[in-house]
Amino acid sequence: MLTFIWTIQVISALLLIVLILMHSPKGDGIAGIGNAAQMFSSQKSAEKGLNKLTGIVALVFIVCVFLLGFILS
Repeated sequence: MLTFIWTIQVISALLLIVLILMHSPKGDGIAGIGNAAQMFSSQKSAEKGLNKLTGIVALVFIVCVFLLGFILS
């Protein structure tokens, strides 16, 4: 069981790195101060899907960290 959780954690960590690197840069510059940049830009469906997938993989990673913390302590 311990080996399985370690494997899931390593795979999710590597996948999380790849998914974060795939995101487009969000440098708004000075327009980011008053959220003016969000008024004129919309999120594409591919970006929304990437955000959801990144969130799911991050959640799996966090659950594995907590499980390993409880098992090993």
